[in-house]
Amino acid sequence: MFRVFKRSLLIILFLAFLCQASLGQIEFPVEKYVLDNGLTVLISEDHSAPVVSYQVWYHVGSKNERPGITGISHLYEHMMFKGSKNIAPEEHTQIIQANGGIDNAGTSLDYTMYWEKLSSDKLELAINLEAERLKNLTPTEETFSSEREVVKEERRMGIDNSPYGALFEQMLNTTFVAHPYHWHVFGFMSDIDNITLNDLNKHYRRYYTPSNATAVVVGDVKPKEVMKLIHKYYDNIPFQPPPPEVGTVEPEQRGERIAYVHKIGQMPAFMVGYHIPEFGHPDIYPLTVAARILFTGESSRLYQKMVYQDQSALFVGGDCFSLEDPGLFFSFAIMQPGHTAENGQKTLYEQIEKLKNELVDAKELQKAKNQLEAEFIFGLQSVSAKGNQIGYYQTILGDYTRLFDEANKYQAVAVEDVMRVAKKYFDKKNRNVVVLVPEMPEGQVFPQ
Repeated sequence: MFRVFKRSLLIILFLAFLCQASLGQIEFPVEKYVLDNGLTVLISEDHSAPVVSYQVWYHVGSKNERPGITGISHLYEHMMFKGSKNIAPEEHTQIIQANGGIDNAGTSLDYTMYWEKLSSDKLELAINLEAERLKNLTPTEETFSSEREVVKEERRMGIDNSPYGALFEQMLNTTFVAHPYHWHVFGFMSDIDNITLNDLNKHYRRYYTPSNATAVVVGDVKPKEVMKLIHKYYDNIPFQPPPPEVGTVEPEQRGERIAYVHKIGQMPAFMVGYHIPEFGHPDIYPLTVAARILFTGESSRLYQKMVYQDQSALFVGGDCFSLEDPGLFFSFAIMQPGHTAENGQKTLYEQIEKLKNELVDAKELQKAKNQLEAEFIFGLQSVSAKGNQIGYYQTILGDYTRLFDEANKYQAVAVEDVMRVAKKYFDKKNRNVVVLVPEMPEGQVFPQ
């Protein structure tokens, strides 16, 4: 009985929150500070549980690399755990775990983020450890050589030995010919092999500076007390001008590009991608709604058509992959044995043409918008998730407050907007296709 009551109460509270969100009421307290050395600090009190999430976002990702050192941002993320002046290799995580917390990090095309989650009375520990590796990292040839092998193995598992990872990498290689989104976050294997310790140190000095970082604190804290700790551990790190932004602009694509990837496997697959604007552009919202309608989830048009009705595909998915610079709208499908990737593409293009020439049903549109709105709101429940949104919007858009209006922007999408962006971006000249051609090891054949 209590469980039923509790579940009903949560539903009621969520619906109340959703109603508020539709009226533009998504908001929670965030205090912003900027230190003399350029570090941006964002603090949000959340006393729902005695925990705190501490995150440090560095505005550097794989797009800040160049041929010859691709993958260095991800490699340096690993090196941040390999010891500093006062912390031994791997000790950072050991200290956090010994104090009942968890930590990790991640590198993307646009940023690198490090985080700890602990009980709120342990916040000083996390701040101390993050400041320590910002100013005192001490990579050595020994730690670098061992971690390089770890990163190479990650690439083998994620791309070289994965047909679908290889498919995605080829999509990036095909879609972006000038912009550094051209390469995967893992980088090319030859570059990983040739990166030197000197390259790592240059990368560290250029991008790991307070002026290129945002510290996010969300949880059971008081901003004044947090800032005392921030000043204590960060004030002695000197100011350094932020690194230059990436200036390369991807040129307009003037014709369809098709690439084939031959990998060991059993089922053919394909990806189709279109160039789209950057995150924060007004067209991103109807494009995201279009992705939801076409192929996101089992009730989407393509999933219903290819997986359930035609039974031509094992899986269909896709997304609006919006990035700091113009990104990618993509679809991905794994075909059933006996069905070709070309037939799957034909079905996809038929559905895209339908989206371009027929207005979406109002109920179908509202369902997609409600799903996106609900997912966004549910994504603000935990202190870590809330910190992720604050840090992402501040790092990518330079303004965390823009997240407060996100749900309203989805709800403002009209049926005419979906048709307009479909016509604007889903043009054959703007299309990139990558086909997975399955092969068997030499001497073997597919079972009949």
